Amino acid sequence: MTSPVQEVVATGPILVAMAVAAFAGLISFLSPCVLPVVPGYVSYVAGGPLLDETTSARSRLVVKGTALFVLGFAAVFMAYGALFGGLGGALQSSQSVLTRGLGVVVVLMGLVFAGWLPRFQRQLLPQLRPKAGLVGAPLMGVTFGLGWTPCLGPTLATVQTLAFTEASAARGAALAGVYAAGLGLPFIVVGLGMRRALTATAWARRHTVGIKRAGAVMLISTGVLLATGVWDQLMQDLQSTISGYSTVL
Repeated sequence: MTSPVQEVVATGPILVAMAVAAFAGLISFLSPCVLPVVPGYVSYVAGGPLLDETTSARSRLVVKGTALFVLGFAAVFMAYGALFGGLGGALQSSQSVLTRGLGVVVVLMGLVFAGWLPRFQRQLLPQLRPKAGLVGAPLMGVTFGLGWTPCLGPTLATVQTLAFTEASAARGAALAGVYAAGLGLPFIVVGLGMRRALTATAWARRHTVGIKRAGAVMLISTGVLLATGVWDQLMQDLQSTISGYSTVL
């Protein structure tokens, strides 16, 4: 009998798409519209400044608050992924044409991410300010997921397009969950070691141009593969290759 985990992972070469989604999440974290606000968000969900207190109890509070914050925006992104995956399943008869069209959109999003189409760059700041600390952390995560969607648009559009190609709400949600992990785990790392993390984020800010270029190359390359139909062919080849193997899950 096939388990839900097997059904999500083993029914198609989703691991390739997951690798792209994880990288997209990391690039989103390092992007100029997210990285500068990370210390402020981590401090907020922890209930106060972080640099003056380094007790073990304080560290546990920071990790809990940051994890709840990440779970909040992960729920938003996974809902998006389930929606796009479900749409892909419902529109499976026209999926090839739609995927190619969405591939063109992903290429355009790559150009936006690189800063070559500044007119389309938007940032919608969240207006809701939940109570600071653990109680408000999940709601702040939801607010971040909703309010930062225009800012995260290029990378998120790529992941949702891949979710659409999976033609399954479950696999779409799983793919978006991996994206959320790529974006969210660095938040937790920052919470674990704020002083050292501030040094690392300063390095990332100094190399913003290189990071944006790397992200743009990933987005544009994925969009070209989708628009030309090469992505679908690669996934079919991988599926036929692994069809003779059984998972150990």
